[in-house]
Amino acid sequence: MDKLRTRTRTSFTSSKWIATVASLWIQCSCGVDTFSIYSSVLKSSQGYDQSTLDTVAVFKDTGGNAGVLAGLLYSAVTHNNNNWGGFGGPWVVHLAGAIQNFFGFFMMWAAVVGLIKRPPVLVMGLFIFLSTHASAFFTTANVVTGVQNFPQSGGTIVGVMKGFLGISGAIMVRVYGIFCEGKPSTFILMLALLPTFVTIVLMFFVRIYEANTVDDVKQLNGFPIVALIIAGYLMITLVLENIFSLSLWAHIIMFIFLLLLLASPLGIAIKAHMEDSKRLSQMFSSESNHSKENPAKDTLAYHELPDGEGQVNDASDDKILPYEESMNLLQALRTINFFLLFLAMVCGMGSGLAVINNFSQIGRSLNYTAVEVDNLVSLWSIWNFVGRIGVGYLSDYLLHTRGFTRPLMMSISLAAMTTGHIVFASSLPGMLYIGSILVGICYGSLWSLMPTITSEIFGVRHMGTIFNAIGVACPVGSYIFSVRVIGYIYDMQATGEDHSCFGTHCFMVSFLIMAFLALLGCLAAIALFFRTRRFYQLVVIRRLKHSLR
Repeated sequence: MDKLRTRTRTSFTSSKWIATVASLWIQCSCGVDTFSIYSSVLKSSQGYDQSTLDTVAVFKDTGGNAGVLAGLLYSAVTHNNNNWGGFGGPWVVHLAGAIQNFFGFFMMWAAVVGLIKRPPVLVMGLFIFLSTHASAFFTTANVVTGVQNFPQSGGTIVGVMKGFLGISGAIMVRVYGIFCEGKPSTFILMLALLPTFVTIVLMFFVRIYEANTVDDVKQLNGFPIVALIIAGYLMITLVLENIFSLSLWAHIIMFIFLLLLLASPLGIAIKAHMEDSKRLSQMFSSESNHSKENPAKDTLAYHELPDGEGQVNDASDDKILPYEESMNLLQALRTINFFLLFLAMVCGMGSGLAVINNFSQIGRSLNYTAVEVDNLVSLWSIWNFVGRIGVGYLSDYLLHTRGFTRPLMMSISLAAMTTGHIVFASSLPGMLYIGSILVGICYGSLWSLMPTITSEIFGVRHMGTIFNAIGVACPVGSYIFSVRVIGYIYDMQATGEDHSCFGTHCFMVSFLIMAFLALLGCLAAIALFFRTRRFYQLVVIRRLKHSLR
């Protein structure tokens, strides 16, 4: 009862809502999927051919998606907080990410501008690995904390976190257009400074809190709405910039309005915290009356978490959770479900990432201007964002209301991605835009679905480690598609000293191969659906209904 009284007096800055807002702001400052902006200056300054550039891009993809160390660190500093003298928590993971982000991007910038001697390819690969490995640490801390704070809405919270990460590229491109247009080397320096600063300022607000009320769902749904508004605004500004010749002041005003939109989740957090405080006060009053009548029962209702930041229901009426609910990484590796999910991600995430890594070269081969390529990068970030947010929310809604399992949603996304690659392969006028919509949305949806499926079939305790291990599929697939498929075929077709290729033949065969393998990923997801269908019926759906009782 004293615990409940303390929670009614919890300050706004110490709540799961401000933790969520802080996580979202960290996510949207990362600037992921902007490699196409500075890949040209990286290629020219270091004297790379296309295959070498794609090899460096694989280091980038590996760093951004191989977050097993981030997962292990998160488990160590949160589940064993007492061993850290009470100083553990998600902020440790954020700090580790901030250090890597600054060092990686700063050294890359120093090499590009000639501040240091041109490094070997492997050393440059290390720099870009560290710069993107930071985002794996940021994402692990933010996503896993969000799932623990909102366990009944895993799809929504993962979609929101991954969505803001996805749209961070479009936001950074806006900043680039205002402050350093035509200076991609300066953009690299900006990526070294801005995410590091934002993370250090906000990391102590990201903490684990209790989440046990159905009212959380209503307030949490405000975040996807705000996110979609931001995506729509970015789309409108992009269209306006292409139709009209806007002055610098017009760009600045539009960017200020974007910052106001990014600040709007704080309003949702304030409203939600006020409702939480009111509800907890009423609960305290009710529990006080109940404890006077049943003092013995009250002591059995809850127990505190090891770090003292929350509490979990200890009633033993829900004993249906199977062994999978507490799997660690080694146990998960011994299951067929892990490798089916891994294969689906190799085919889906790998081919999607290969597209964004080669957007600049794809656009040039089809005679798109540099401005049009930059717009395609922004559009990709927006559609990627829509996929993460929309499919994350939709998967929660369909699971709660229709029992529509997430592996089936994943198979649908991979089937649509197959279509998107075929559209790219056609190379018809305007197909690059249509293909980017299909592949972008589907790629984003996979990043929303995969972590949530991981938490549901393997459990949330080691979720950070397991979903980051499955995330290794992304750089594995990227290497296969970018280097062994796209880079190899492109270099065979390239001519001249600058190793360039122009025409529809440059990437057509590559996209057809990726379409076939995306279809293979779809079949793997269908197999996972049939293997887990009864599990979802007997365990996950029942557990969700129980948590919302």
